[in-house]
Amino acid sequence: MYGIYPRSWGYEVSIVRNGTRYFKQFGRASYGGDQQALRQAQDWRDGVVRSVPPVPRRDRAEKLRINNTTGVSGVFCQVAPGGKVRAWVAKTYIGQDEILRTDFPVNTMGEAAQTLAIEERARQLDRMDGLAKLHPAEEAIRTSPPAFAPEQLSNKRSKSEIKRSTNSSGVSGVHFKAPNPGHPGYWLAITYTAGKGSVSKAFSIKEHGAEKAKLLAIEERERQLEQKLVHMQQAAAGALSIPYLQEPRQGARPHGLAAGARPQQ
Repeated sequence: MYGIYPRSWGYEVSIVRNGTRYFKQFGRASYGGDQQALRQAQDWRDGVVRSVPPVPRRDRAEKLRINNTTGVSGVFCQVAPGGKVRAWVAKTYIGQDEILRTDFPVNTMGEAAQTLAIEERARQLDRMDGLAKLHPAEEAIRTSPPAFAPEQLSNKRSKSEIKRSTNSSGVSGVHFKAPNPGHPGYWLAITYTAGKGSVSKAFSIKEHGAEKAKLLAIEERERQLEQKLVHMQQAAAGALSIPYLQEPRQGARPHGLAAGARPQQ
């Protein structure tokens, strides 16, 4: 779960690399459940870890700190109580059990003490290799093959394919509607496409019966989604020669929709 944070709606990935934050959200509804949302989050995180590795340890060690006054990282001076420089020091953290440090007293080396400290710091840095270690999982992720094969990852659902909490059919885009309490109602299939608006078709329970009306609406929804996919592929290719499902003419009502009833998305 390195870099992955559970949320009430799914998972959130947040990783910082060299001052840049890589951030993305994966909702359960968008991927059809918790397992797929988590897999997508892990796969995206692993991609970031592999493609944007941490900086080399030496690069990070050479970065000047805010309180550095010498202009050289890892080199600082020791000051006597009277404010006079007593010594120049070169210090490098190599590992948990290895810290290199050499002091160059000014009273014995004079003005050359600072130069000697800078040269010593360069020698110390030559012993530093590898990448900065940000988390124990980092190296394992970078060196291991992808955790999931492409067929184990589902595509993100479009907004029209996500089943809302108010859905009454169990199928996204298929809803039961009743204009008033005494009306038998109808099942409505509706699909929205960006740039094209929505297309809908209703199936009256009075005409078809409850079960058949619902089944017809589900079949119609599948047909609408197929048409939507064709339209999206054509738009991506820049060829929109095949018309998308036409919206009902102004003033007309969908098949089986009672007069006065208004389809809702």
